[in-house]
Amino acid sequence: MRVEAISRPHAAQTIDLLSDFVARAKRHGASAAEAALIKGISFSVSHRMGAREDTVRSEGGGVGVRVFFGKRQAMASSSELTRDSLDSLLERVVAIARVSPEDPYCGLAEVDQLATTFPDLELNDSHEPSGDELFALAAETEAAALAVPGIVNSGGAGANWGRADLTLVTSDGFIGSMASSSFGIGVSVMAGSDAAMETDYASSGSHFRADLDSPARVGTEAGERAVRRLNPRKPDSMVMPIVYEPRVANSLLGCLAGAINGLGIARGSSFLLNDLNKLIFGPDVTIVDDPLRRRGLGSRPFDAEGVTSKRLTLVDKGVLKTWMLSTADARQLGLRSTGHAVRGLGSPPGPSPTNLYLEPGTRTPEELMAGIRLGAYVTNLYGDGIDLLTGDYSVGAAGFLIEDGKRTVPISEFTIAANLRDMFRNLVPANDLVFRYGFDAPTIRIDGMTVGGA
Repeated sequence: MRVEAISRPHAAQTIDLLSDFVARAKRHGASAAEAALIKGISFSVSHRMGAREDTVRSEGGGVGVRVFFGKRQAMASSSELTRDSLDSLLERVVAIARVSPEDPYCGLAEVDQLATTFPDLELNDSHEPSGDELFALAAETEAAALAVPGIVNSGGAGANWGRADLTLVTSDGFIGSMASSSFGIGVSVMAGSDAAMETDYASSGSHFRADLDSPARVGTEAGERAVRRLNPRKPDSMVMPIVYEPRVANSLLGCLAGAINGLGIARGSSFLLNDLNKLIFGPDVTIVDDPLRRRGLGSRPFDAEGVTSKRLTLVDKGVLKTWMLSTADARQLGLRSTGHAVRGLGSPPGPSPTNLYLEPGTRTPEELMAGIRLGAYVTNLYGDGIDLLTGDYSVGAAGFLIEDGKRTVPISEFTIAANLRDMFRNLVPANDLVFRYGFDAPTIRIDGMTVGGA
């Protein structure tokens, strides 16, 4: 098997370099080996109150290797790509592997799961912006935010660009290469005066420059968000319905992803450990992870072990259908990888989602709020009071009071708490899903949460 996901200049040299390393590891007695090379460029600028501030550009990367002697494995990495440094790296990692303790679940991915075709997911924009172009984006974003009536100061605007290349070679014959680019803009601004100031932000990110939200839209959104938060009050402490706007509703997908991560399941450290193929959400909830979405922020043709990427329904009509698995944790559970492996250069692969989203419901956000006599519409979350072992959930929040089905006055400095098991069961999605963050959800309503306020 010899396949390249994307043909680019110097890809052949990289593949030859990694293939030679893997072959030499085998000649040193390794039963299997793999080598990955990651190269990256990042370029970011910041702009505050009409003036240019920082410019940061970095280029780097390195090679990460893993060798196996039966059920013994070792990993090592280096930022030096000369033949001498790779020779030294090979000697070190082979010596470590020979004396490492056995791991019954380690090893390369199953050969029949390796990707053999690579769809064009449109992840790499050939355009490389200049510093002046990035500063212009940041300046326009900040200017739009400062133009919103009531905005008095800026925490700064930023624009960034990057490109990353990954090449993976294994001794089982897999050869894959892919590249992706990224563009981003964002701004944070302040409204009000003295002790009554409020801050908020907005941002946009994409693989292609053309897919970014306009700087005017991002800046205006940040400014209007900050102004709307002025003169908040604390809500009373009570049990009430909570409505999460999409920007924070996606955090609940992160809670689910953590709870069904194969590493946690294999260790027995998830509150969902015994819930596979059981109803954990309402029947109108379906949650999908799709690494093959065109221009998706988390898209990829294969995972960090070379396993074929595929669209996977994690929750189907409320029923938990699968864990997210890489090869080692899958073996520990007597299962097969779901193609969710990610990796660092010096660490073994582990599972992580790609483009995770909650399918939209049938009702509008306004219809979800209708009938709520008193509740909270949450726009900002703070802290990380989430215990995935027990499912206990408690975070700081800000947003707006809901009175008689309508958003009214701003509220802040309160907590929202419940257990994730109850939250999942009571979760109702609206119909306003937009793919924007990589983890994406529509507006969500959850009844029966405890608000800690005044």
